[in-house]
Amino acid sequence: MLQAVIFDLDGVITDSAKYHFEAWKEIASKLQIPFDETYNEKLKGVSRLESLNLILDNGPGRDSFSESEKEALCTEKNEIYKELIKKITPSDLLPGIERLLKECKEAGLKIGLASVSKNAPFIMERLQISEYFDHVADAAKIKRSKPFPDIFSDCVESFNLLPANCIGIEDAKAGIEAIHAAGMKAVGVGSPDQMEEADLVLSGTFELNLQKLRSL
Repeated sequence: MLQAVIFDLDGVITDSAKYHFEAWKEIASKLQIPFDETYNEKLKGVSRLESLNLILDNGPGRDSFSESEKEALCTEKNEIYKELIKKITPSDLLPGIERLLKECKEAGLKIGLASVSKNAPFIMERLQISEYFDHVADAAKIKRSKPFPDIFSDCVESFNLLPANCIGIEDAKAGIEAIHAAGMKAVGVGSPDQMEEADLVLSGTFELNLQKLRSL
């Protein structure tokens, strides 16, 4: 019995990934490290520090900077990103998302957000959807990033529900793995080659509806 739906943020609720890309590109350019949209795919669904490490892997290596230097670079990236996301408005909600949120709320389902972004609450305010969510996982308190299940498990535990009665929605391979590791069914939004491990694969958020989720 479906009792809760847990959403990722970037690529599922809104496309703030483009702002992450712009911010990381600025940092990579400063470090004279090649960085394009193809390489940026590796950063989907992982933490800020791990994203920086992956960028450094394409240059001098992740051991070429001290932890304090990395922290400074991560902070700089986040400041750039925070300026960029001030542009977000409710019109940036991906197609079908507000309809699905309303369907879930009207059906009495619990709704959670499992995003590794520490800026998730601010983005939700900009999108004007905060009132739909019963729990937003605090990325700052989650020890292990996706593909570990921690952030999805945090939502499930907050609802005091069985994972088998919850569904997670993701657009990244690491996110699908995290949902399954948490004991939940996974809906993948994106290309079939990236979402092949999902229990239900949809080409876009416009295909999402409560009936399809209940069919799982």
